[in-house]
Amino acid sequence: MPVDARRLIRKMRGGAQAHLIEAVDGHFYVVKFVNNPQHKRVLINEWIGASFLRYLGLSTPEPAIVRFSPEFIAQEPQPYLQIGSRHVPPEPGWHFGSRYPGDPRRTVVYDFLPDALLERVVNRAEFAGMLAFDQWTGNADSRQAIFFRARLNEVGPDAGSKPPQRHGAGAHAALQPAGEGFVAQMIDHGFLFEGPHWRFGDSPLTGFYHRPLIYRNVTGLSDFEPWIERIVHFPEAIVDQTLKQIPPSWTSGDEEALEKLLGQLWRRRKRVPNLLEACRAARAGVFPAWR
Repeated sequence: MPVDARRLIRKMRGGAQAHLIEAVDGHFYVVKFVNNPQHKRVLINEWIGASFLRYLGLSTPEPAIVRFSPEFIAQEPQPYLQIGSRHVPPEPGWHFGSRYPGDPRRTVVYDFLPDALLERVVNRAEFAGMLAFDQWTGNADSRQAIFFRARLNEVGPDAGSKPPQRHGAGAHAALQPAGEGFVAQMIDHGFLFEGPHWRFGDSPLTGFYHRPLIYRNVTGLSDFEPWIERIVHFPEAIVDQTLKQIPPSWTSGDEEALEKLLGQLWRRRKRVPNLLEACRAARAGVFPAWR
């Protein structure tokens, strides 16, 4: 849903130079600007990634289209992009927002956990599903994730945003009866389709989370289910719905290229098991239990 920006919180790390923003709906969003240094196509990639992952039942922040009005930019001079020696303000209009899991004044978010805690992340099995997704979508980056504490009966694709209305495929691995635990959310999908290049390199070395411990218990392709099954039978209606939700200002001049990209993505669904087998062959040490 579109939402207006209300207040700048802080600038975030990363090549896209995203900013943490409070919006008028009371939620907080990590916002990537349409005129970011990486290309406006990374916003489209982010939207496609978040929308598809939510259908697959893999935990990712809720996406939003965040509007920066001219009045907001005038009253909040701090949001800017560092382009060489210049400070460039965000363009007025629509930008991509990824919902922060709670209020940043109260919710601590980690991008690293020690091994003892990483092993106890309640939805750790989803990293296998993410590797299947990243191979399908040609993610040229390593898999990025954040971790935070949440009530275990709220773990699912929307963990940290709101109590889930449904639990899609993969959520069964995370559900617990009570208490709190660390939850992972998969973030930063800007370099799906090799980022702004919009192509598929089919590299068996990309898309991995940088901690091999995550894949230690993978014994075979069965550990990538039910996500392989849902990718192979991915509904064309979800693709069409996602495409219709993208602001025209993001796709202007790229309409034909985007349709071609999504057509290629659709046709490569059934290749995912073979792509995963190639990952195993290229990085056998990452999967010590795969026989």
